[in-house]
Amino acid sequence: MRPLPHPYSGPHYANLRVGLLGGSFNPAHAGHRHISLYALKTLGLDRVWWLVSPQNPLKSTADMGALPERMAEARRVARHPRIQVTDIERELGTRYTVDTLQELKRRFPRTRFVWLMGADNLRQIPRWRHWTRIFRLVPVAVLARPTYSISALGGIAAQRYARRRVKEHRAKGLASRKTPAWIFLRNPLHPASATAIRRARARGS
Repeated sequence: MRPLPHPYSGPHYANLRVGLLGGSFNPAHAGHRHISLYALKTLGLDRVWWLVSPQNPLKSTADMGALPERMAEARRVARHPRIQVTDIERELGTRYTVDTLQELKRRFPRTRFVWLMGADNLRQIPRWRHWTRIFRLVPVAVLARPTYSISALGGIAAQRYARRRVKEHRAKGLASRKTPAWIFLRNPLHPASATAIRRARARGS
């Protein structure tokens, strides 16, 4: 059993293909687990790490749960030996995805990472810090999300890297592709929404 990901666990993950699912997980829900399991199978990954962010730079702190609470709930939701929940961004002291990826690649030089994100994030990734460098650092897998997929595929990022898009039937080789390389996965959709869950909890309180 490998230890949970931390800044000095690089040798334990040598030669593995690891999907990185970043986010606030505010809260984690069945949709996160659903896409993680799909990515494990479709991309041929050995692990998926949930990178529970101390604070997403693009999101308000107003209704953000405390990090220990979000971590605990994420562990309850994950319930799978190959989905590992980590607050490694807190340990690395990184705030932006591009900085996190640079540090992970430095500390895990023999691990093949794939950045996992929903179609909603593909649409808004041009707002992220040094977003084009993200595509150069690691291959990217975009998972379908209700209402977002069509607009995302017509957005700035998808158009810029249109010639680097990998066909779905070659998904299992994505982790080994020369960057930039990205794929759009037509995974079965899941209705869960962190925003909806927070609203429901607020009404029930």
